[in-house]
Amino acid sequence: QFVESGGGLVQPGGSLRISCVASGVTLDHYAITWFRQAPGKEREGVSCITSTSGGTWYEESVKGRFTISRDDAKNTVFLQMSSLKPEDTAVYYCAADWTCTIPSLVTSWGQGTQVIVSS
Repeated sequence: QFVESGGGLVQPGGSLRISCVASGVTLDHYAITWFRQAPGKEREGVSCITSTSGGTWYEESVKGRFTISRDDAKNTVFLQMSSLKPEDTAVYYCAADWTCTIPSLVTSWGQGTQVIVSS
């Protein structure tokens, strides 16, 4: 259903853009939430974009550094990550729902994309 991609190894201060592509569902009716899970930590919400107004939400630690966007024509949501820090190291996942959601309400997860921030 969702395929996350674009992760990799990047130095602190660097940038990455990760993508969430949907198959079997049209994303334009849904809010899309990006989550991440660092080793030994719980999965947490990072950012969300709504379907109608395109409103956005960011977790406090990524505000001003991450930008979420959507291209409904391509059925894709992006997360542009800049000024990356080692604490951003995690596997990143996306999920769709009628509104921005939380991990416990997500019933199906993709494989995620690994982001490693290290020198």
